[in-house]
Amino acid sequence: MGRRARLRAQTTAEIQAVALAHMAEGGPDAISLRAIARAMGMSGSAIYGYFATRDALITTLIADTYVSVIDELEAARDAVPPDDLGGRIVAWGEAFRRWSLANQQGFRLIYGDAVPGYQAPADGPVPAAAKRACLGITGLVAAAWPRIRTDQFGSGYQWSDFAPAMVSAVRDAYPDLPPAGLALTARVWGRMHGPVALEIYGHLRSVTGDPTTLYRDELVGLVRSLNLEIA
Repeated sequence: MGRRARLRAQTTAEIQAVALAHMAEGGPDAISLRAIARAMGMSGSAIYGYFATRDALITTLIADTYVSVIDELEAARDAVPPDDLGGRIVAWGEAFRRWSLANQQGFRLIYGDAVPGYQAPADGPVPAAAKRACLGITGLVAAAWPRIRTDQFGSGYQWSDFAPAMVSAVRDAYPDLPPAGLALTARVWGRMHGPVALEIYGHLRSVTGDPTTLYRDELVGLVRSLNLEIA
């Protein structure tokens, strides 16, 4: 990479970091190209050479954040043997909490309040990154599905109960997974996400001084409810 390309990459990364810092201070509404330019000592016009619009910046932020978290989750999952289905679920959940605590503004950006007025392009990097994240956790359920006591989780679901784009992606990737498997995926995700969201937003402080153990026990309980064990 040449010097000019390095400088551009550094400036782009700084713009993204400042945007997240502004969001931390003022919420999603605080992401403004002009405000970021002022904070960086750039002219109002110069920043548009990096991002043509506020939405272009937000699209890049969201897509990069999704890639960051899914890279970490997949690495944690793949560090556990494929036949340890329960261990892979726990590894995924614990990696999600670690990433979230280390990247709290990224968590808020993709899992918290929506940015007012922002609409992701239908075929852009955000849907692709979100699809990868969705298929990752669905894959955990699909791998475990033959061992799961499915009678505990309901069977009255139809594909029409879910978003068409999600259904298409899941059926292409995991053709043997029934609609109830996608419903269970949503429930697994809720049990992983819920305690982390409570922790990020400060709601666990008055409940426990040891959220790490609480979360680990939640994951172990989840695995056992699926009739799985941890090697």
